[in-house]
Amino acid sequence: MRIAMIGTGYVGLVSGACLSEFGHSVVCVDKEADKVAALKAGTIPIYEPRLDEVVATNTKAGRLTFETDIAKAVRGADAVFIAVGTPSRRGDGHADLTYVHAAAEEIARALTGYAVVVTKSTVPVGTSREVEKIIRKLRPDLEFDMASNPEFLREGSAIDDFRRPDRVVVGCDTERAREIMREVYRPLYLHETPILFTSRESSELIKYAANAFLATKITFINEMADICEKVGADVQDVSRGIGLDGRIGGKFLHAGPGFGGSCFPKDTLALRKTAQDLGTPTRIVEAVVSVNDSRKLAMAEKIERAFGGVNGKTIAVLGLTFKPNTDDMRDAPSLVIVPFLQRKGATIRAFDPEGVKEARKLMNVELCRDAYEALDGSDGVVILTEWNEFRALDMARMKALLKTPLMIDLRNIYRPNQMAQAGFTYVSVGRATAAPSR
Repeated sequence: MRIAMIGTGYVGLVSGACLSEFGHSVVCVDKEADKVAALKAGTIPIYEPRLDEVVATNTKAGRLTFETDIAKAVRGADAVFIAVGTPSRRGDGHADLTYVHAAAEEIARALTGYAVVVTKSTVPVGTSREVEKIIRKLRPDLEFDMASNPEFLREGSAIDDFRRPDRVVVGCDTERAREIMREVYRPLYLHETPILFTSRESSELIKYAANAFLATKITFINEMADICEKVGADVQDVSRGIGLDGRIGGKFLHAGPGFGGSCFPKDTLALRKTAQDLGTPTRIVEAVVSVNDSRKLAMAEKIERAFGGVNGKTIAVLGLTFKPNTDDMRDAPSLVIVPFLQRKGATIRAFDPEGVKEARKLMNVELCRDAYEALDGSDGVVILTEWNEFRALDMARMKALLKTPLMIDLRNIYRPNQMAQAGFTYVSVGRATAAPSR
């Protein structure tokens, strides 16, 4: 099949590359000429494990190409995916559909025959109807169908998520559109991946509901962690104890400094705004947004207390991205915690395996070459992101480099008794503070 992917951001590039791996001919379109030139040269603008390999293999095979000319990409396409950004609109949190509407207008002018136009971007309920109206207004003669096909990719494991998804959701109204979409995902269909065909409205809401529910699990366990600290319980035992219940499940029950990234913050805000506009307020989602915002500040204050005040202190911060295996810093807890500590008089020495380039744009800190350089001469260390390379740091070397053997681990990647035996004062989330062994 011939597929056009409008947008080469995270969703568009991963989706386009993986669809080309299925054997389809995919053209990814972006208006930024420099970005397209870089992609043609094999330079990937984002960090996502194995994405460079998939792009290189399918570009070499001729199945994946990159273009700035949308008309050239759309001409003869069986399916045209809209995968442009939908950032939170300033002021009210609603998804900004400027890029989606602009793409719809360009697609309308470029289509030369029947195709299924697919919203891949995360968009509020009713957006595919709006896109259809835009296209039909500009091209009342055009024969096409609309579909909604939300993505459920996790940054850091997006390639595997696309190859082996839990499900594929498609909202469309005609059998012709369903047949096209079945063919798009035929390799997954043959492997018995559940493909849910539903209405466009249901498809759009499924995406928001899924992300809001996962964000709720994170927020819930963070509140349980606070209770654990008050009563002497261990949040990791609590997480495991409730996660073993098949009705609950263990995923997304890891206490920490709050969620961030490109999806959960934006999507919970958009769902809250949609519900408010419809007169059906979502009290749970509203609470999740509020609690998560306050969580990041609470963790900054936790660090300040652990140091007994941070004025004049040098703090090593390990991890700046919102999660490991990505360079994404959108709404990362570090963007709240680091400036808070700096305002309180701390000097920050930070290291992140992949987030340094983004960090330079977003914060003014000393960025180090590795974890041990950040630790050298610091008064203590804070772990903000659970990168694998932070899970087995050399305790003796750490202790020798730090002025004070103090670790605040906001991801609970170490065991309190292990840290105490190594001579550290260890502060984690939802567990008792460990004092150094005598």
